[in-house]
Amino acid sequence: MLRQMRHDVWATEQLIARCRSLSEGQLELSVPGTYGSVRATLAHIISADEGYLVRLLGATLHEPVTGWTAMTLDDLAAHLAHVKTGVERVFADGEVDGDRLIGDTPLRAPGGRRFEMYAWVPATQLVHHGNDHRAQIATTLSAHGIEPPDLQVWPLAMEMRASYEAKDG
Repeated sequence: MLRQMRHDVWATEQLIARCRSLSEGQLELSVPGTYGSVRATLAHIISADEGYLVRLLGATLHEPVTGWTAMTLDDLAAHLAHVKTGVERVFADGEVDGDRLIGDTPLRAPGGRRFEMYAWVPATQLVHHGNDHRAQIATTLSAHGIEPPDLQVWPLAMEMRASYEAKDG
């Protein structure tokens, strides 16, 4: 689970790195059927990741934030660092109990509906949600003639030397 979560953070880091070469206008590109602009979708991924981790931790990662869609890539990268730290706090010991019942989230608005859920739900949603929206950003970039980064597990595995070409002999 930890490696899967680390891949999720790595993939978003790769996407931010690719987006650093885009103009402000290109960051506002979108295509029908996707969440929104490249920048808005990145912000949505990272803010949601933080929310899932807050639910899993039972504590906030930092003071509440407003204005996610107006954030710069540097701002988003700083929040992704919070996600990275949260992933390590939740998953690094390898003892995540997916059947642990989570009673509430510290982010629930006063008077808001309260949901109970098992820990596997936000953990699984974190991965699914990120993959879905990163694919939407890749679609947006491709539709506008911009090469998206390869966010599959393979490049990360090669980078980590967890997969490599075997030498015969």
